Amino acid sequence: QVQLVESGGGLVQAGESLRLSCVASGRTFSLYTMAWFRQAPGKEREFVAAIAWNTGNTYADSVKGRFTISRDNAKNTVYLQMNSLKPEDTAVYYCAARQLAPIDSTGRADYWGKGTLVTVSS
Repeated sequence: QVQLVESGGGLVQAGESLRLSCVASGRTFSLYTMAWFRQAPGKEREFVAAIAWNTGNTYADSVKGRFTISRDNAKNTVYLQMNSLKPEDTAVYYCAARQLAPIDSTGRADYWGKGTLVTVSS
């Protein structure tokens, strides 16, 4: 069983930045696609960003140019750098992992974290 633990959420003002981290267990981290999803109050969970084991990054249109996903395979960690935060970014952010397969807006993944709350005030 792969366990994912998110951290880095908090309360910030619009325009500020946060970096989320997700630490995964296991020795096969480099072969997993990693992704971030978020769920805002009263809304459905939505795709934010993904980074594959063998190719580039993908982003939701709403965060392109502001968010950057990256990974450090030596540390079994994926990051989400969030700049120029907006109130509409307020959500619980979830880390997800999928072995040797893409992660997209369908939300299909093998493992999920429990989430970290990001609140952006105006």
